[in-house]
Amino acid sequence: MKRVKSWMMLGAIGLAVLTWGLASPASAGEKIVLNVVTAGDTNMHELQKSVFGTAFMQKFPNVEINAVGSGPGDPGSRVIFQKLKSQKDANVAKYDIDVAIVHQSIMPDMLQNDLLAKYGPEIATYKLMTAADGRNALGFNVEGYVMPMFHSQVVLAYHPDMVTNPPNTFDELVAWIRANPKKFGYNGVKGGMSGTAFVTGWTYWKTGKYDQYAKGAYDKSAQAGWPAAIKELKGLPVTMTTGNNDTLDKLNRGEIAMGPVWVDMLINMKNEGRMDPKIKMKLISPGFPGQPMYLVVSKKAANYEMAKKYVEFITSPEQQAKVIVERNGWLPGIDAKHVLPVVAPKAKAMLFGDVPPDALEKYGLVFPQQQYFKDMLTAYEEN
Repeated sequence: MKRVKSWMMLGAIGLAVLTWGLASPASAGEKIVLNVVTAGDTNMHELQKSVFGTAFMQKFPNVEINAVGSGPGDPGSRVIFQKLKSQKDANVAKYDIDVAIVHQSIMPDMLQNDLLAKYGPEIATYKLMTAADGRNALGFNVEGYVMPMFHSQVVLAYHPDMVTNPPNTFDELVAWIRANPKKFGYNGVKGGMSGTAFVTGWTYWKTGKYDQYAKGAYDKSAQAGWPAAIKELKGLPVTMTTGNNDTLDKLNRGEIAMGPVWVDMLINMKNEGRMDPKIKMKLISPGFPGQPMYLVVSKKAANYEMAKKYVEFITSPEQQAKVIVERNGWLPGIDAKHVLPVVAPKAKAMLFGDVPPDALEKYGLVFPQQQYFKDMLTAYEEN
């Protein structure tokens, strides 16, 4: 999920390395080995191993968290799917993945193959989760099967010295771009998802068919307005960047004044002193899509009850505040209104000062269902 350079993880070598001894269900007081497998870069593995895992083991001394990384990006989630599918095909009584952290792209395959438990309503924090992508993943119903661990959201980042009256809507953004040639930058649909999210948000705005693309049945005729919308976008006097980092770097150097970025990347750069602290954020109407990282529990988890407790622990307001928001600069997986009261003032100001929870709820959109999404990327490249 994270869009940073990674070093080799277990899953990057192949499915064969994703093996360990099956942890049998334990009786009360007996040692439990909870197998937690996460897709994503090294930071995701370390998060489970050294942060959440360590804190959870302090709370439950009879539990050992066995955290395993399956590899970066969507391929890392596919490794987890393949592991579970192979155990199902072999008719294994208990799966040796208890909890997994996966991308939304793998959820249709996971559910169509009946690999996951519908555990959500059984944990206390489920009622604190209100995000649309907690119910829907690329047009596929995932309600009850997932808890978002965090959200990554695309916003407009801008330099207030260069953008004194930031746009509130796409209409205002277009007017600003035309009045300030080459001062808006994005990376198209290659090299990073911030540009893809911008193109997607643009298409939603120009067609007015967000519900159709995000939730409706696939209908090729619903794409009729795309060529004109994309032609208009490509006709604007913008600066094309090479990727997520390049957009941020150009913004930091003042080569552009505004562009779409991932919230967590911007905050991380600020925390590391690599970004002008003046840079601000804006989530404009009708919105941009973001992406969740899901916590799921396998259908035949060897330690089902403890797996639910682990997800409940990670999605508690306290852990969401301390780890997700303060430590990592991510948006919480549960509704931010439950997290804000326990977030440190500095982190609260940095993450929510420019984009408050009500703006996220209103303008934080989801990516379209899979076939629309593929077609949209193709249409952008072809037009």
